[in-house]
Amino acid sequence: MNRPEPITAPRAVEVQDGLPNPQRLLAFLTLAMAISMAVLDGTIVTVALPTMARQFAVAPENAIWIVNAFQLAVTVSLLPLAALGDILGYRRVYWWGLALFTVASLACALAPTFAVLTFARVVQGLGAAGVMSVNIALIRFIYPHARLGQGVGNIAVVVAVCSAGSPSVAAAILSVASWHWLFLINVPIGVVALILAARTLPATPRAAGRLDLLSVLLNALTFGLVIAGVNRIGQGGSPWPALIQIAVGVVIGMALVWRQLKLPAPLLPVDLLRRPVFALSLATSIASFGAQALAIVSLPFYFEDRLGHSASTSGLLLTPWPLATALIAPIAGRLADRFIPGLLGSIGLLVMGGGLVLVALGIGDSTPLSLAWRLAICGLGFGFFQSPNNRVIIGSAPRERSGGAAGLQSSGRLIGQSFGTALVAVALGQAPRHATEIALWGAAALTLAGAITSGLRRAN
Repeated sequence: MNRPEPITAPRAVEVQDGLPNPQRLLAFLTLAMAISMAVLDGTIVTVALPTMARQFAVAPENAIWIVNAFQLAVTVSLLPLAALGDILGYRRVYWWGLALFTVASLACALAPTFAVLTFARVVQGLGAAGVMSVNIALIRFIYPHARLGQGVGNIAVVVAVCSAGSPSVAAAILSVASWHWLFLINVPIGVVALILAARTLPATPRAAGRLDLLSVLLNALTFGLVIAGVNRIGQGGSPWPALIQIAVGVVIGMALVWRQLKLPAPLLPVDLLRRPVFALSLATSIASFGAQALAIVSLPFYFEDRLGHSASTSGLLLTPWPLATALIAPIAGRLADRFIPGLLGSIGLLVMGGGLVLVALGIGDSTPLSLAWRLAICGLGFGFFQSPNNRVIIGSAPRERSGGAAGLQSSGRLIGQSFGTALVAVALGQAPRHATEIALWGAAALTLAGAITSGLRRAN
């Protein structure tokens, strides 16, 4: 196997405008394989949690850490690994991240105890972050600039479909195998992706500088405390410990930002956030993924608790959303190369918001079939927004700052999903009979606010 060259001092790399085919196709294929596994493994084990809790003899609330350990590891390490991508090269960070993810997947499948499994999930999350942190940055060097929207649209399909389709994938695997195969299936796919990556991914320029370890620590504390605090609110009980935890995380976050202002190569790319088009695009992305999580997480409770469907049927009923996204995202990506992405993004969010309003209005007396076409409208709008918006995020940053832009884009997705999920938990705790309706109207409001924000962007 051809492995990436040894780490050396930063050197100039001759950068061409994209890769020729078939290298471009193979390079995209390795990205798609890795990002599929990384996104799926964030939630795919949720369906098997009751079985895993019984096997390891742990309480259900403790078994949740099989999911939380992975998600927290990804969230706190995305920006540091994106910064490493700028310094060491995106191909190197991607390759070693994928290697770590593959080995950790095998360790998860063979874990003899709950503690070992949880630790392996942390390591797996670190590997997944290596893939997520630079995948969009690599797209910028795989596709020619004139087809950047197409490349971003293609990867948006993978992320969107895997985000919404993980319950169905898990159900399919568990119908023929034990939960261990939720992890074992990553091993052969990871090996193939590693071979393809070593042979096809392009070398990229490296920025001067080194990783600031204090910034890494402040980043981990900020995201760890805030995300954990938000999740704690949804668990019930007194909200004060969670609010204090979030407040401490915010204070540490302010210290993180203050330190970044003094660094020539900041871990948190505050230089990119000073660009209005970049900041507005990131804020809009967080809003869209927050709205998606509000709908996707809350609807299964309606399907199962009020309509009496099984978990597998609920997953099937949600399929119109990711299916519509998969159909429209590549088209939106191509349009983003020709028309104003900000305008396309606003149209997409307006369609998504309109679909959410239709779902909310029909939630009380609609049949599953009538909800399906409404969910398809949501998916169409979501896919039509994501590709142009991601193109703006990555295209508005200098090429040498592509890693920082990609890290923020992935962080924005995770932050939106985490907050959306936490808000659903709060709604379930405070108003269980109307939680789905509350979540859907909240998602519609968040989406329409995002459409206004998207429209404020200048042409890019």
